[in-house]
Amino acid sequence: MPFISDTLARVKPSPTIAVTNKARELKAEGRDIIGLGAGEPDFDTPENIKAAAKRAIDEGKTKYTAVDGIPELKAAIAAKFARENGLHYKPNQITVGTGGKQTLYNALVATLNPGDEVIIPAPYWVSYPDMVLLAGGTPVPVACGIESGFKLTPERLEAAITPKTKWFIFNSPSNPTGAGYSRTELKALTEVLMKHPHVWVMSDDMYEHLVFDDFEFVTPAQVEPGLYDRTLTCNGVSKAYAMTGWRIGYAAGPVELIRAMGTVQSQSTSNPCSIAQYAAVEALDGPQDFLAENKKVFQRRRDLVVSMLNQAKGIKCPRPEGAFYVYPDIAGCIGKTSAGGAKIADDEAFATALLEETGVAVVFGAAFGLSPNFRVSYATSDAALEEACGRIQAFCAGLR
Repeated sequence: MPFISDTLARVKPSPTIAVTNKARELKAEGRDIIGLGAGEPDFDTPENIKAAAKRAIDEGKTKYTAVDGIPELKAAIAAKFARENGLHYKPNQITVGTGGKQTLYNALVATLNPGDEVIIPAPYWVSYPDMVLLAGGTPVPVACGIESGFKLTPERLEAAITPKTKWFIFNSPSNPTGAGYSRTELKALTEVLMKHPHVWVMSDDMYEHLVFDDFEFVTPAQVEPGLYDRTLTCNGVSKAYAMTGWRIGYAAGPVELIRAMGTVQSQSTSNPCSIAQYAAVEALDGPQDFLAENKKVFQRRRDLVVSMLNQAKGIKCPRPEGAFYVYPDIAGCIGKTSAGGAKIADDEAFATALLEETGVAVVFGAAFGLSPNFRVSYATSDAALEEACGRIQAFCAGLR
C-alpha cells in the first residue's frame, strides 16, 4: 500500500492482542477455547472506585480537563510515590495518560532522534521495541535467558551501552516472565548506569503490587537517588486495581521531560477520560486492603500453573517473583511432531498447534524477543487454569 508511511512499515500489530482476538473468534464459532493470552486481571474493579466514577458523572465532571491530568489525581499520584516508594515529586513533575502505554510512548516520541538507541532486556513486553521504532529510535534488545532467571546482568547492560544510548527500559516484575529484581540485583544495574550519565532510565512499574512470597519491590530512583534527575518512573491503575479498560497510566520525572510529554499528548489524544481520572483518585487514595487479597489469589494460581507445567514433557517453567505470567522454556518440544501432525519447528508453531488441537491460547516467545518459550497469563479462574494446564500436559505427551 503506497500511502502507508515507511515508519509504520517498520512495526507490527501487537501479538498479544492478535492471540486474544483469535481466541475470541474461535469461541464465537463454538470452539471450547481457554484464553491464556490477555494480560488482564479477571477481578472486577472494586466497588468504591466504581462509585467514585458514578459520582463524577452525577456531579457533571464530564468536560475537558488539563491535558495531562486533573490536580486531584496528580496530588494522589504524588502521595502514592512518597508513601510507597520514598520518591518525592511536585505536580509539574507528574503526567497522566490514557493508559501506561501512552505515557511510555509520549516519552519516547518526545526524546528520540534518528540513531538514538534504547536498551531493552529480552524477553520484553511486545510494545517496547515497536514504540521505539515508531518514535524514530533503534531498539537494542539484550537477551536474558532462563540461566539468569530472565534478568539482565550488570555485565550485559555495560556491554550494550554505546555513545548513542538514550534510554534503558526497565520492567520489574516483568511482562512476560514475572521476574522481579531484588534490591541487590537492581543496585548492581544502577551502579553501571551511574557511570554513564547520558543514559536515561524508563522504569515500568505496572506490576509493583503483584509480588509474591517475601519479595520486596523497589524502583531504580529509589535504590539510587543519583538517578532521580534522569529517571521516568511509570505506573498505572490497570493491573493492581483491575482497571484495564479505564485507561489511566501515569509517570513522574524531570520537569522538562514531563512538559515535553504533555506537548505530545496535547497534539494527540489530549486529556485522559475525565471520569476515569476521578475513579483513579479513589483507587490511589481509597482503601488498599483488597490488593493483599487479590495477591493471595494470584500467588495460588502461580503455584498451580508452575507445578502443572513442570509436569509436562519437554517443558521447564521457572517460578516467577511477581506479575501474573509464567514463561516456560519448551526447548524439549522443538523438532517434534504433534498428535495432529503439526511440525513443532519453533515456539510459534507450538502455540499454533496447541490452539488448534487443544483450544488453549498462549502467546509464543518470539513475540517477546526470546525463544523457544511461550507466555501464559494466569489471570483467570483456577478451574480454567487447571483444565488448560491438563490440556498442555496431554499435548506435550503426544509429541513424537
